[in-house]
Amino acid sequence: MSIDTVTARIAEIQGRIARLSLLGAPGVATTATSAASSGSSSRATTAADFAATLAAARTTTGTTGTSGNDGRVTGEDVVAEARKYLGLPYVWGGTDPSKGLDCSGLVQLVYKNLGYDLPRVSYQQAAEGRPVASLAEARPGDLIAWDNSSRNDGVDHIAIYIGNGKMIEAPRTGLDVRIIDVPTTPDVIRRILPDSTTGGASGVSALAARTAVDAIGLAGLDARVDGSVPYASLINAAAARTGVPGELIAAVARQESAFNPKAVSSAGAQGLMQLMPGTAAGLGVTNSFDPAQAIDGGARLLSTLLDRFGRVDLALAAYNAGPGAVLRYDGVPPYAETQNYVKSVMAMVRS
Repeated sequence: MSIDTVTARIAEIQGRIARLSLLGAPGVATTATSAASSGSSSRATTAADFAATLAAARTTTGTTGTSGNDGRVTGEDVVAEARKYLGLPYVWGGTDPSKGLDCSGLVQLVYKNLGYDLPRVSYQQAAEGRPVASLAEARPGDLIAWDNSSRNDGVDHIAIYIGNGKMIEAPRTGLDVRIIDVPTTPDVIRRILPDSTTGGASGVSALAARTAVDAIGLAGLDARVDGSVPYASLINAAAARTGVPGELIAAVARQESAFNPKAVSSAGAQGLMQLMPGTAAGLGVTNSFDPAQAIDGGARLLSTLLDRFGRVDLALAAYNAGPGAVLRYDGVPPYAETQNYVKSVMAMVRS
């Protein structure tokens, strides 16, 4: 089994554990669960089933994994985010993944999606964080950069180190975002993420520390929706793949587009789940107006946000305003639109 496969399996296990906690599964103690009604037996997961699932997962992977387990952004998170853009064309000055990226555009986008606001250009990015003495000491997620041209003052090319002597870069015109061996000794190596002993950045640790203990109570949320809900079969299929309850997916679709697959917002968000073109591209959604692709992409985005923030209200806020805004304000941002959005969706799933 390859490292990538094991890493993906670990992430899946951690996501399922997190969602079991969010939804009040027995065997995962939460205040929300104890306060909620028991619901129907079809919604329950027994403690024995939960333990058996976890044991089976350990047997399959050989480890339960620790990456991201406490909610912090890890180097592996950075690498996974960067991999989403493999194959996109290099575009000089590019910052829009629906069109193409340049080297610093890739770095900025990856870190922005994880809650870190880096400067736009490579020489500024190469001054962020902390210095790393050598490539031998570099970790996945570190920035590696070169001063290749006498025409520029400072660094003119930057990439993301992924470990084992390899990196992800947006190279130059005519080539796509790719993984290659680190070609030469970098002139600069910088670490943006905190060390594991120093705690998270930008409020990540504070969010993670809350976990499901003070989570809003969604025990008893329906995993599936009935046939009266538009696109019920697509929603239920996406729920089965991602572990996100169908009731939550349906509520987001209703709030975002009123189930109109052709909806376009003034900001340019598209389709049933109102995905922005850049977000859709990162999710691998090629046509946001296709209900199947839109629902699948939206459900996967919700799954990622639930895993990351550990609370449904924060996941919904991040869906509406972006993860960076949630991290910046260490909670639901003080935007009227976002606060109303969260209240509206939660009212639907609680009705």
